[in-house]
Amino acid sequence: MKEAKFFQKGEAQEIQCGLCPHRCRLGEGKSGVCRVRKNIRGTLYALTYGKVTSVALDPVEKKPLYHFYPGRDILSVGSVGCNFRCPFCQNWHISQVSPEEYPLHDVTPEELLHLAEERASLGISFTYNEPFIWWEFVYDVAVLFRNRGLKNVLVTNGYVEREPLQELLPFIDAMNIDLKAFDEDFYRRYCRAHLAPVLATIEQALEAGVHVELTHLVVTGLNDDLEKFRNLVDWVATLSPLIPLHISRYFPAYQLSHPPTSVAFLERAFQIAREKLPFVYLGNVWDEAKNSTFCPSCGNVVVVRRGYNVQVVGLDGPRCRFCGNELPFVLS
Repeated sequence: MKEAKFFQKGEAQEIQCGLCPHRCRLGEGKSGVCRVRKNIRGTLYALTYGKVTSVALDPVEKKPLYHFYPGRDILSVGSVGCNFRCPFCQNWHISQVSPEEYPLHDVTPEELLHLAEERASLGISFTYNEPFIWWEFVYDVAVLFRNRGLKNVLVTNGYVEREPLQELLPFIDAMNIDLKAFDEDFYRRYCRAHLAPVLATIEQALEAGVHVELTHLVVTGLNDDLEKFRNLVDWVATLSPLIPLHISRYFPAYQLSHPPTSVAFLERAFQIAREKLPFVYLGNVWDEAKNSTFCPSCGNVVVVRRGYNVQVVGLDGPRCRFCGNELPFVLS
C-alpha cells in the first residue's frame, strides 16, 4: 500500500477522494467505486501500488495506437479495478474485481524499466484495466521512463479530475481514450458515470500536446445509433479532424449477451466518419483496407496493416513519401 494523493479529510475519519469525478466519500474501512483506494484510519491508501496482473510486450497497434511509432512493440502493464461499471467490459475479470480477488504480482518501477530496456521496448503502456486509478504508481513509473528517454502511454476511459490529470500529463506521450458514446444517458445508465469529464480529458490532453487517438466500441442495441454517432464524429472533427478514430466491434462479454456488432453497421459508421475525419479505422474487423493508413492528399497507402503485421511503406518522417503532405504521425 501507498498513501494516495488527491483526497481531503472530513469529520470522524471520513475522507473524500478527489482523483476522479465520482469524488467518493469514504468512511473508515471503505473503498471507492474503483475498489483500489481505501480509507484506513482517516487516510486514503492506494491498494495496488506496485501490484500487477500481467506484463507483456505488445505491438503498439494493439492499444490501439496507429499513428504513434507504427510497427514498434511496447511493454504493457495492468492491475485490477476500474471506476466504470460497464456491463459489456471486455477485461471484466481484472477491471471488475478488488485486489484481494485476483492474484497480483509485486513489481517496482526500476524492474519495469530494466525489462523495457532489455526487450528494446518503445516505452511502457498502462493498459488492461483503468490506469488513472493506479495514479501514484503510474506517475512514479512515467517519471522514471521519461528520464531514460522512453515513451509513456495511457489506454484509458478518461474519467479523471483536472488536477491529477494536469500533474501527470507532462510525462505522457500518447493516450488512447475510450469515447464510449456521445450521449450522457448512455454514460449514466451503462458506465455509472458522466460524459462531460471524458470530453474534458480529451481536450486537456490535446492542449498539453499529447498524441491522442480515440476508440469507440459499438455495442449492439446500446449505442448503435447512427444519428448519435454522427454527433460524436461532428464533435471530434470540430476538436481536431486529424485525431485517429478507431470504431471497434463488440463481442458478447461479462454481463451482456447481445449479438456481436453487425459488420454492415460498422462499415456504414466508417463511411459516415470518413466524411469529416481522414483517419478512421475498424477494430476487431480484420480488413486491411480499413486498418491501413492512406494519405488524404494523394490517396496512396503509407502504412499497411494486416492484423498486427505492420509495414511502413510511404512515410518520409511524418510526411507522405509520394506527395510530401504532412501527416499526423509521431515517429521520434
